[in-house]
Amino acid sequence: MQKSTIQLGQYEAAYLELGDQEQLGSQDYPVLLFLHGFLGESSLWQDLMERLSHRYRCIALDLLGFGGSSKPKLKYTIWHQTAFLSEFMAALKLKNVTLIGHSYGGWTSSAFAIEQADLTPSVIRHLVLIAPAGIRDDSFVGKYNYLRPILWETPIVDWILTGLKPIAKVTGQQKTYDQAAMARREFGKQPVAKSFIVDRLRPEDAIDTVEQEIHKITVPTLVIAGAQDTTIPLWHCETYGQGVPGAQFEVLPEADHDLIRTDCNAISTLITNFL
Repeated sequence: MQKSTIQLGQYEAAYLELGDQEQLGSQDYPVLLFLHGFLGESSLWQDLMERLSHRYRCIALDLLGFGGSSKPKLKYTIWHQTAFLSEFMAALKLKNVTLIGHSYGGWTSSAFAIEQADLTPSVIRHLVLIAPAGIRDDSFVGKYNYLRPILWETPIVDWILTGLKPIAKVTGQQKTYDQAAMARREFGKQPVAKSFIVDRLRPEDAIDTVEQEIHKITVPTLVIAGAQDTTIPLWHCETYGQGVPGAQFEVLPEADHDLIRTDCNAISTLITNFL
């Protein structure tokens, strides 16, 4: 699928769209809007979109700082993403949307639903949260501090990495070197990831988690968790399942954090039945 782009005032949004071509412009055609996880982008949803596009207009957005969307250097909070999402939905004139978010995208989706709770009518009709992040967990603080030197904005880091390459090969540390070099490249492309490592060093920096406000969500909500997920602990998903009024909670017993790809058929069935 070819990505499209649209200008949203200050930033540009990239997205994928799939559905019945004769219905794509109709305001009555039900919309599923997919939001990817951390270090992801819209194409990760392609398999699920193909399974659902026969009955829904499926749109997958590259969130701010990811994929083909603008990548400003900011001290990122989830509110940057909800503002970006709001602008995107307004630009495409989307209404009565089912918002589907995985991990970081689930966090964005729930934060957006909280913002919409007092609006009549809300632009979202249903909410699907798949292994959603956004629950405060102080055990995450400092977990990735060892990566911080790789993120320093100085060519000295690149010089050091270049000098270490032959040494790593001789000492059998090639795999470790390759991982460090890849992290240097990828985090340079991902300003959100960099901000989350550099700007969230203390528990009190988690100013935008949503566990205290998810009770405000008023739209029907489905929460899907992977029992084998080591990235988002099951209790985070349970917090959503218990905290969002009337939420339907489903656990896939063999699924890990990559469940939107490995368990695509099961997720497609759960979403179809839910809607």
